[in-house]
Amino acid sequence: MIHEHHHHENECCEHEHHHEHGHEHHHEEEEEGRGRIIRIIAATILLIAAVIIEKKTAWQDWQYLLLFLVSYLIVGWETLKEAAEGLFEGEALSEDFLMSIATIGALAIGFMPGAETQFAEAVFVMLFFQIGEMFEEVAEGRSRKSISHLMDIRPDTAHVERDGELFTVAPDTVNVGDIIVIRPGEKVPMDGIVLEGKSSLDTVALTGESVPRSISEGDEILSGCVNLSGVLKVRTTKAFAESTVSKILDLVENAAESKSRSESFITRFARVYTPIVVGLAVLVAVIPGLITGHWATWIYRGLLFLVVSCPCALVISVPLTFFGGLGGASRKGILIKGSNLIDKLAGVKTVVFDKTGTLTEGVFEVTAVHPQEIDNNELLHLAAHVERHSTHPIAMALRNAYPNEQDDCVIADVEETAGHGILATVNGKRVAVGNSKLMEKVGAEWRPCHHAGTIIHVAIDGRYSGHIVISDRVKDDAVSAIEQLRKAGVNRTVMLTGDQEHVAAAVAQKVGVNEYHAQLLPADKVTEIEKLLNEGTLAFVGDGINDAPVLTRADIGIAMGALGSDAAIEAADVVLMDDKPSKIALAVQISRRTIRIAKENIWFAIGIKVLVLLLAIPGLATMWMAVFADVGVTVLAVLNAMRALRVKDNN
Repeated sequence: MIHEHHHHENECCEHEHHHEHGHEHHHEEEEEGRGRIIRIIAATILLIAAVIIEKKTAWQDWQYLLLFLVSYLIVGWETLKEAAEGLFEGEALSEDFLMSIATIGALAIGFMPGAETQFAEAVFVMLFFQIGEMFEEVAEGRSRKSISHLMDIRPDTAHVERDGELFTVAPDTVNVGDIIVIRPGEKVPMDGIVLEGKSSLDTVALTGESVPRSISEGDEILSGCVNLSGVLKVRTTKAFAESTVSKILDLVENAAESKSRSESFITRFARVYTPIVVGLAVLVAVIPGLITGHWATWIYRGLLFLVVSCPCALVISVPLTFFGGLGGASRKGILIKGSNLIDKLAGVKTVVFDKTGTLTEGVFEVTAVHPQEIDNNELLHLAAHVERHSTHPIAMALRNAYPNEQDDCVIADVEETAGHGILATVNGKRVAVGNSKLMEKVGAEWRPCHHAGTIIHVAIDGRYSGHIVISDRVKDDAVSAIEQLRKAGVNRTVMLTGDQEHVAAAVAQKVGVNEYHAQLLPADKVTEIEKLLNEGTLAFVGDGINDAPVLTRADIGIAMGALGSDAAIEAADVVLMDDKPSKIALAVQISRRTIRIAKENIWFAIGIKVLVLLLAIPGLATMWMAVFADVGVTVLAVLNAMRALRVKDNN
């Protein structure tokens, strides 16, 4: 049972207050939406009644104006208010202001000599504008909701153990080193180490990976995962603000702030475009009016210009497209740190891979045993014993291949020579385990091996006894990753490694990269990257821990398998939360699709606006067309932008 103790009441109340505030905001938005629908219905009924009365009566124009004003003010009051506020704040060219001027102008035109009344049309325009705004809000809300639902991994509470009892508190009040209890079905609130319990974790929100991960005592556990089965007791290792979940949420939230080239262009374009079109609207209304004297006709056409001129379809839909692209990518465990990087990713021409941990598992294993004068088991047995105390990955591979060290062997006089290998006495025999240089040193006639990998030679009392081949395992989807990049139009793939030439050649051939460079030091990798930078946009893919200089130097640094790796999350531009190289091609495809959708919106919006503007000059356009060119196009562009959220996996 969880006790709610008094000295934690403040923490909980504060936490609840935030929730209440969030709920209040949500209710306000819902009420606002309901209010808009009621106003639209009421105005529509009154407008239909006014049109019927106008046809069946012979009133004065001012009487009809009063009749239509009722429905006009019901549906347009909010727009008029926003327009007035914008005017006082110096934002005269807002959508609300342009729509208000256009409709007020349409209401006033009827009182000019020789002009027909446009009362019904003016109210219809405002009504349609409000319906369009409603659809736009629904579309935009759904798009943002989809992303907030996707990133709904921030836990609300944590069960912390203090003095043998459990307290439910806000996660940001839990200290590093505290013990927390996570029950089945609950989100993991903070990073930590499992002290007790076994379970499976749903990591889909972090990695996009649907297969649950098993976890048990001693394992690291990351916030943002969902505990599926057992009860876990965890010692926290990071404060809530520093936990994986907080870092990822900050990344996603801040990503939208860094504008892409397309977004920056649209903002600048709107600043120049709107005043020009408003100026043209004034010229269309005034100059032909002065020449012909038909003021009513030309003012009406000028008003059409005003309605069409608002670039809201671009200003809203283009950033929303990029927001959708970022959200769609993060759903697949690909965190892109900014909209500006979507532009870069879409134009990637060269992808450079680090070998170990990126194309390969970074896990060494024995792949072949070639004994001479002794059997396989004896060869592995001696090598594992000699390498017993070494921490080198190759020594660990040998020990893993022969795990049964609990025997009667006596190991003595262990002597390690850097760059050569190890000598030790095993049951009175002097055993040498190392490279060819060590064999030459002990006078053993070693034999080369045609297998790719690191060759470990073994000699007993100076007599050659065979060799063991150790290789790094290539990742399961490394081959398909290179193939998918090629299909996505990335024609140049390069592998860089500090490994030996023959090992690098074997891996390069197996995965299918275009070229490789071996035996490189970290500084050499930077030099190789600089040579390639002149040949188009370059992305470097590494594990992010020892590749920080190269990740920073490349046009785009992609850190792979970065779940829980702070170094990777800090150094890279794009963070892949799992170990699948195929996610790189997916990131490029998402970026290209996002750019394509943004361009569709730009051309569609500008095309329709230009067409209606050209039709307005000879008087072929109506106010209805003008409103469609503004509101209708915006709604369609926003709905198109929402497509960026939907991502098909390429696996």
